[in-house]
Amino acid sequence: MNAEALIEKLFDTLITGDRPKARLVVQEAERTLGSPEALIEQVFWPTYQHLEKLFRADQLTTINHHMATRLLRVLVDQTAASLPFNNKRGRSILAFCGQSDADELGAQMAVDLLEAAGYTVSFGGGGIAIDEIMARVQDVQPNTLLMFSSAAQDLPEIRELIDRLQTNGACPNTQFAVGGGVFNRAEGLAEEIGADLWASSPLEMVETLIDCPDQRAEKNQRTVGKNRKKKAA
Repeated sequence: MNAEALIEKLFDTLITGDRPKARLVVQEAERTLGSPEALIEQVFWPTYQHLEKLFRADQLTTINHHMATRLLRVLVDQTAASLPFNNKRGRSILAFCGQSDADELGAQMAVDLLEAAGYTVSFGGGGIAIDEIMARVQDVQPNTLLMFSSAAQDLPEIRELIDRLQTNGACPNTQFAVGGGVFNRAEGLAEEIGADLWASSPLEMVETLIDCPDQRAEKNQRTVGKNRKKKAA
């Protein structure tokens, strides 16, 4: 059975909240794909994206969406326990996401894979005030500040975070990365708000951070908010 068929099979069990059948599908998927990393990237992540797409389009009821995302999070937790953890990379990541349970589920997949790849990860979830995030960033000086699976309403604060990190000079070595969520739905948005790195999926985020540890946004990259600053001036 290929990944597409496994996704369809898992989706059907999730929206009905059938926990025993969902576990059986996951066991079958892991046997087919061969590793927990492949299971997260090729089945869990696209299933999650499909659930969110249908829910935003009002093609999935709230009860089915809630049962599906909560059951999927249990399955992600169980699978994460089987991830093989690599040697420490000596690099730290401070991660946040959107405010909903679904946003946290998407971000958790990225956090689990990043930790398995050897990063030291602290995950704060969503709904945290920008001043608290800034204070923690300045206190711990992470190599990367990651906003994964953020929602559209988070964009003003994310943009402000980037502005303040770029202007106050308190965290000169902190890289700003974004991915998933609203950044997948709006092509070019990550670049326009001045992020250093961006990726569309959890595994792509891992690979991007590994390949580009020193990448920083170009001065002329950011376009969102420039007109606002000119008017204020």
